Amino acid sequence: MLFALATKAGLACVMEMTDSRPAKPHTARGPVDGEDWLAVANWLNSRMAERRIGQQQLADAAGVSVATVRVLQRGAGGRRVQNETLAAICRALGWPDNHLLRVLVSDPDAAGLIPADTAAQLLAAVLRIERQIDRIENRL
Repeated sequence: MLFALATKAGLACVMEMTDSRPAKPHTARGPVDGEDWLAVANWLNSRMAERRIGQQQLADAAGVSVATVRVLQRGAGGRRVQNETLAAICRALGWPDNHLLRVLVSDPDAAGLIPADTAAQLLAAVLRIERQIDRIENRL
């Protein structure tokens, strides 16, 4: 066999080169510079309170464990949650898939993001105000 003459280090290199399995994706563990897990926790907790949804309900809707929801509510506590998990939680809370990821990396546009239901309520209020102004103008 060809590997019999190879040194231990050389054998590892040969095995790596001949291994046809796809490489595993890199998954970071622990905090990464620039990630703001406390901001994610604040957004998540506010949205859950606004929607009056508990941990179990959110976990069921997102297809994640209650433990994962709990970790996120506390600011991840040094544990890095996968992007797919954040996207699933976003969908369950009515946000765009990338909302919590944008909050995590401190994207300035994320802070200005208005949920669709809130935007609809604001639009309805503006339309009511415009109608009232029209009525007042007609009386003058």
